[in-house]
Amino acid sequence: MGQSPSSHAPPPAGVSNHRPVTPPPSSSATTSEIHSCKHSQEESDELSDLIIDYSSEIPDDCLALIFQFVTSGDRKRCSLVSKRWLLVEGQSRHRLTLNAQSELLPIIPSLFSRYDSVTKLSLRCDRRSVSLNDAGLIQISFRCRNLTRVKLRGCREITEFGMAALGNNCKNLKKFSCGSCNFGAKGLNAFLDNCSSLEELSVKRLRGIDDGGAPELIGPGASDSSLKSIVLKELYNGQLFGPLICGAKKLKTLKLIRCLGDWDRILETISDSNSSDSSLVEVHLERVQVSDIGLSALSKCANLEILHMIKTPDCTNTGVMEVAERCKLLRKVHIDGWKTNRIGNEGLIAIAKHSVNLQELVLIGINPSSVSLEAIAMNCKKLERLALCGSETIADSEISCIASKCVALKKLCIKRCPVSDEGIEAFAFGCPNLVKIKVKKCRNVTGEVGDWLRSKRGSLVVNLDVCAAEVENVDAQEEPVLFSATMNQESLATSASGRGSVFRTRFGLLGGRGFVTSTFRRWSVGNSSSNGNL
Repeated sequence: MGQSPSSHAPPPAGVSNHRPVTPPPSSSATTSEIHSCKHSQEESDELSDLIIDYSSEIPDDCLALIFQFVTSGDRKRCSLVSKRWLLVEGQSRHRLTLNAQSELLPIIPSLFSRYDSVTKLSLRCDRRSVSLNDAGLIQISFRCRNLTRVKLRGCREITEFGMAALGNNCKNLKKFSCGSCNFGAKGLNAFLDNCSSLEELSVKRLRGIDDGGAPELIGPGASDSSLKSIVLKELYNGQLFGPLICGAKKLKTLKLIRCLGDWDRILETISDSNSSDSSLVEVHLERVQVSDIGLSALSKCANLEILHMIKTPDCTNTGVMEVAERCKLLRKVHIDGWKTNRIGNEGLIAIAKHSVNLQELVLIGINPSSVSLEAIAMNCKKLERLALCGSETIADSEISCIASKCVALKKLCIKRCPVSDEGIEAFAFGCPNLVKIKVKKCRNVTGEVGDWLRSKRGSLVVNLDVCAAEVENVDAQEEPVLFSATMNQESLATSASGRGSVFRTRFGLLGGRGFVTSTFRRWSVGNSSSNGNL
C-alpha cells in the first residue's frame, strides 16, 4: 500500500537501436552511477566518429594495382573487407582457374559478372568427375569475349559445338592449350576455323581423333597466318596434324613429345615449304620416331637456332652433321643419345666447326673424347652453359680441357661422369667467367674439393652432391633440372587429372615420364645473380 511500482529510466538520448546500449540503471541506482553510464556512452560515440576508412581515399586503379602484388589467398580475404574492395578485386582479376565440374554451370552468370575482366582462363576437371559441357563453355565465351589464353584439362563433355563457339566468340584468343579432352579432330578443326588470331597451340592426349571411321585431318583453318608455335604431346595419331604444321605460314616453334608414328615424312613436307624454311627457329624432338632422313629435311631450315633431340635412337652422326653444316645459326643444342653410341665425336666436331654462335650445349648419354670437346672449346667462343651427363668417357683430362679452353663459360653441370677431385680443381684457375658449377653423383668427387674451390674462388657458387649412389631406373639416371617458365595462377578451385592406364599400356616405353628436355631451369632464372642455386 502506498508504494509505486519500480520503473526503468529511459535510454540515453542520441543512441540508435543498432548500437549496443548500456543496460539502464534501476531505480535504486545512485546519481553518480547514472552519470558514469552517460559518460561511457559519449566516449563510445566519439570513438566511432574517429574510425576513418583511409582506403576510401585510394583510387580504384591504385587499389587494383595493390591487389596485383598480393597472393591469391590474400586477394580473397581482401574481397571480404567491404563491398568496394569486393568490386575492385573482381574487376582487377585477369587470371582465373576453375574446377570445371558440371556443378559450375548454374553459377557461371554470377561468377563472371564479378570477374568480368578475365583474360586468362583455366578450366580443369578431375577424371572421376563429370566435366563442364558445351552449354557452360558457350556461356563463358559469351561473357569473356576478351580472353587471350584458355587452357582446358579433362573437360571430356565438351564437343565440337562448344569449341566452335569458343573460337567464334573469343576473337582475341592467342594461346590455347588442351589436354585429356574428347572433342577430337572435329572439335579442333571447328575451333581453328573460327580463331584467326591464335599464335600458340598445345595439344596433349587428345581423344576422339579416330573414332573408327576415316580419320579426319587437322588443318590450320583461319589461323594459318597467325600460328607461331605448335606443341604436340602424347598423341596416338599425331600424323593427322601434318596439314596443320605444314599450313602454318609463320611457324617458329615445333615441339613433338612422345607422339607415336613415323615423323620423317612430316619433316620432309615442312622442309619443302618455303615459309617454314624461312621461319622455323626452334624444334624439339623428344621420344619420337625420327631418323637421319628427318634430320636431313630439318637441315633445310636455315634459320634454326634451337634443337632438342631427346632419346631419338634412330638419329646418328650423319643427321647431326647435316644439321650442323646447314643450320649455322644454332644457339642451343640438347642431345640425349640414350647411350646408344650412335652420336659421338663426328657429330660434335661438326657442331664445333659450324656452330660458332653456340651458347648452350647439353650432352646426355653420349661418350665424347677430348678431341671433340677441345674442338667445341676452341671454336665455340660464345659457349656460356654446358651440361655433361651420364658419359663414360668424360674424365679428369676432358674436364681440364674445358677449364682451360672455355673462356666464356658461366655455368657448368657434370653428372654421373668418372670425374675426380683432380678434374674439379682445374676450375680454381680456369674458366674466368664461371659463375656456377654443379657436380652430381660423381663417385670420385669428395666434399673437400668443394670447400677448397670456394676458398680459391669466393664468388663461385659450388654445388656438390657427394652422397652415396642411389639405385635409380634407367630413365631417371640422366635427368638434369629442366627449364620452365612458371606462371602464378589465382585459383578459386582446382583439381588435377590423372593419366589413364590404357594410355600407359598403349605407349609402353614412350609413356615414361623420365624424359629430358633441358638442364638449366634454375640457371636461366638466376642469370642476373651469382648467388642462385644450380
